[in-house]
Amino acid sequence: MNKLKRIFLLNGEPEIGKTTVITRTIALVRTEGYMVGGVISREKRSEGQREGFEQIDLATENRGILASIKLKTGPRVGRYRVNLRDIAEVGAKSLEYATKNSDLIVCDEIGPMEILSPEFKRAIKSSLESGKPFLGVVHMGIKDSLLDFLKSSPLVDISEVVGENRSQLPRSISYKIISILGSR
Repeated sequence: MNKLKRIFLLNGEPEIGKTTVITRTIALVRTEGYMVGGVISREKRSEGQREGFEQIDLATENRGILASIKLKTGPRVGRYRVNLRDIAEVGAKSLEYATKNSDLIVCDEIGPMEILSPEFKRAIKSSLESGKPFLGVVHMGIKDSLLDFLKSSPLVDISEVVGENRSQLPRSISYKIISILGSR
């Protein structure tokens, strides 16, 4: 396995632009002709208020509810109920597909809601073990064996997204990813 850093993780304050950094990085990698797969999370808003989050499969654009204030069942994280079925059906399956078929695997985000799903955690682990470049957002404040591994792995490059670097990060990270992909 390549011992160079190939797992690129972002963290930062809520709404600082982590998903924007990821989507811009994806666009730059795709411009070079590489296949990108995985999952992106987005806020769901109604009348200006955040009511939850959805997951979007990058390959198929299938969508699923990650969590919502409107759900009646599921584990609670803060004021949201987590939709374990959709995390497995959209999030985990998109990662499994990307692990088999994409050059770059993307996961936005690995956080307290997502890690409640055993299927999602297995898909993340498989993606990380694939040897392919991996780009993700991690919620660094939670305790979990998967996140402990990520924080300590020599394969991991962690960048904190802040106002001063968020416009430069997509180019910097995409350059590293394209260098890895081009050397295969």
